[in-house]
Amino acid sequence: MLQSVSAATDLDLISYLKAIPDSRMRRGVRIPAWYLLLVAVLGILSKCESLRDLARFARRHHGVLTTALGLELRRPPSDSALRYFFLQVDVTALCAATRDWTIAQIPGSAADLDQLICDGKTLRGSIKPTAGGGSAFIAQVTLYSAALGVAIAQAYYATGENHERAVLKKQLGELDLDGVLIQADALHTQQPFFDSSRSSGPTSC
Repeated sequence: MLQSVSAATDLDLISYLKAIPDSRMRRGVRIPAWYLLLVAVLGILSKCESLRDLARFARRHHGVLTTALGLELRRPPSDSALRYFFLQVDVTALCAATRDWTIAQIPGSAADLDQLICDGKTLRGSIKPTAGGGSAFIAQVTLYSAALGVAIAQAYYATGENHERAVLKKQLGELDLDGVLIQADALHTQQPFFDSSRSSGPTSC
């Protein structure tokens, strides 16, 4: 059975969003961080593709959301407020919170969860040329469950600061994966990866 290292006890997504630290300066903060994250989640699920889309979504559903959540907000967040917030948000903490919430949704008897697929992708629009003639970009590493049809965990890194092998190794080290088959591409078939204390028994790629 797959479990998070820090066991989750609540299935409510909002409780996980509230646990993410707010990196903004306290002065002038009028909208809770967890509400901005919730608007982003709901907006993206409603096919919002930009900050302006999210701002329009927040404005359109402002009354319903604040009433349902018991909030007293004078006005919905603007696209500039959302932009400022997302520049400050702790992405690592956000990924950990969504991972823990996702894992908490899996029934304890999820016997079909016997394998995870690793996949790395470059985030659209993040590629920038470097002085040496190459390119730098932001990449995402995902652990995907084909049995459930969902991504179990995601992590992001900037090239030049980290590498897909190290990011995946860290992801696997944060989860209890006893008996789970991990599928990865040839990039991860180097001996140092399997010499980790987290690797035991036969490993297949």
